[in-house]
Amino acid sequence: MAAGRNSACRQHGAIAGYGLDYTKKNTTFEKMKDNLRDIFFQLLRMGLWGKGGLAIAAPLSDEDWAVLYQYALNHTVEGILFDAFPLLAEDQLPPRALRMKWAVRVDQIERHNTRMAQVAAEQFTDFSRLGAKPILLKGQGVASCYPNPLHRISGDIDWYFDETDGYDKVGKRLQEKGLLVDSALGFSLGYDWQRIHIEHHRRLFDIRSLFKLPYLKKLEQAYRPKQQSVLIESQAITLLAPELQILQVNIHILKHLLSFGIGLRQICDAAVLYHAYRDRIDVEQLRNMYKKTGIIKWVHVLHGILVNYLGLPKADLPFPYPEKLKTDWMMDEIWYSGNFGFYDERYLQGEVSFVSVHPDGARRLWRGLRLYFPYAPQEVIFFPIRRATTRLSMLISSRKSVEE
Repeated sequence: MAAGRNSACRQHGAIAGYGLDYTKKNTTFEKMKDNLRDIFFQLLRMGLWGKGGLAIAAPLSDEDWAVLYQYALNHTVEGILFDAFPLLAEDQLPPRALRMKWAVRVDQIERHNTRMAQVAAEQFTDFSRLGAKPILLKGQGVASCYPNPLHRISGDIDWYFDETDGYDKVGKRLQEKGLLVDSALGFSLGYDWQRIHIEHHRRLFDIRSLFKLPYLKKLEQAYRPKQQSVLIESQAITLLAPELQILQVNIHILKHLLSFGIGLRQICDAAVLYHAYRDRIDVEQLRNMYKKTGIIKWVHVLHGILVNYLGLPKADLPFPYPEKLKTDWMMDEIWYSGNFGFYDERYLQGEVSFVSVHPDGARRLWRGLRLYFPYAPQEVIFFPIRRATTRLSMLISSRKSVEE
């Protein structure tokens, strides 16, 4: 399985249909990619906010557009960039062949999201009947804040259960239906339902520091009366309170940055949530949450990226970040890693090990921990500890299963 993913990463480096492989070291091509990065972010901002124009001296070549399309795929934001096309001049549009290919891809995204919405509505009704009090996390809930929700790619449907034994109630129902379920030591489980991947989570936040868990549980209880809902397929589905939804999404971003990276899709999520909830959140409470979870310094860097690269107005942020804050280093990590780190050109020739299915897993983990220690020290300290204990428990559990 690891070798398969490693191979898939390398294959994805070649831009299908254009004979271009950007995994090969070429100085001219490296410079071309640097120039196109700025254009990519212009298009991303246009697609996110539905305004602006593309500032380029001359029309892009077919090869340029091929690279931009691959960037969009690597960061799973091809639907957002597609939304920028109506704002382009005729001579700025992609070549017709690529435009048609892009349109087909966006149509596939729309169809998949429509099916996911139907499954989410069905499951919410089913789980509610069990008394599990389901809460929709990330994905479809965040997509509702986008100008075009159907163009935000969703990988799976994530549920959390507000009822104390809700997670176990639903797990029992899955067993009764005979569904094949993968469980991560009781903390989460995953399965496929009507060709849509579903995940259930026992823990709401991806905070690794054990010292923060009591505070997070109190926070969850305090904000229960402020839960909101979103209408999906004529079904009102429960979401977290705005402050907790923002906190949950941003902590999830940090979790992946500490391991093997994360793409721009999740960074866009943070931007649209701040924009959508700018008049609905208690800014002092949210700032206090970041401080008490020990990630406020990292959040400042994230906020700088949202403003400088994604075009989020500073007025949409809950509080200002320090002046002269350095953010380029983290944007580089996000840019190179791509979606969950599978497209990072810096490691494509590395070895896959027990640590991860990603190439050079141990080296990448060490790099992430070293980079983020000044910004979220407790999370960095606890991350490898929790990861090691989880891997060890999984190994012991698998051996017991074989013996039995």
